[in-house]
Amino acid sequence: MLTSLPPVPARLRQFGRRLKRLRRDNRGLALIEFAISLPIFLGLGMFGVELANYAVTSMNVSQISLTIADNAARMGQTSSSSTTKTIYRSDVNSIFAGAAKQGENIDLTEHGRVVLSSLETVGVLDKQLIRWQRCTGSAAYASRYGPELTSEVTDPSFTGMGPTGREIRAPVGDAVMYVEVFYEYQGLFGDMFLGNRVIRHEAAFPIRDDRDLLPGVADDGAPDPVCAPVPALPNPFRDNAAAGVCHTTAFDGYHCH
Repeated sequence: MLTSLPPVPARLRQFGRRLKRLRRDNRGLALIEFAISLPIFLGLGMFGVELANYAVTSMNVSQISLTIADNAARMGQTSSSSTTKTIYRSDVNSIFAGAAKQGENIDLTEHGRVVLSSLETVGVLDKQLIRWQRCTGSAAYASRYGPELTSEVTDPSFTGMGPTGREIRAPVGDAVMYVEVFYEYQGLFGDMFLGNRVIRHEAAFPIRDDRDLLPGVADDGAPDPVCAPVPALPNPFRDNAAAGVCHTTAFDGYHCH
């Protein structure tokens, strides 16, 4: 014997009808899709802007390094007794002042470091020597090729300045102005996309005219922008891994401690 099912409550029937209407209702669909996709497209747009800013900043740092090297190759003061130019502290300070002016838009002085080296030879020997080195900028970075007076005579591994296998060597009795610029990139959105990155560019120019290399940077009473020792403090832009660790960093590439 068949028995009839109990009647569906009115409230349940009303809820079912509302569900059917909701399923057929497509009003506000575009707004919902927009709300779901907005964070994705916004994130992609911000990432694109950050990459573009990074590329422009890197180009600026590259131009600054080229300008410093070019100006350093031309600097000098003709003495009253000779046409041979002597380099003074004020000459180097003028070069650094120009670099600071050129780097104002990225605050190079506060977040960067410029290392200017005079690559020469040891006497008449074809042995490379960093005759003098001067620095400016608040960031704590040192030359990758060694401090002032690094010599191929005492360190045979020092064969010049530049990438391995493509080192630049100064001709005997001449000099090359070698510039290293380090800049701690300041992201538009903090470290959300690119993290802590150091932009590094190098440039080199041979000196343009005869120069008296013997005095190095002569004292004319101006402040001497010597390269102070880099403090061994933790730096989020640099690698502070423990000894024995091998890994890859944006600044040093793959290496082991």
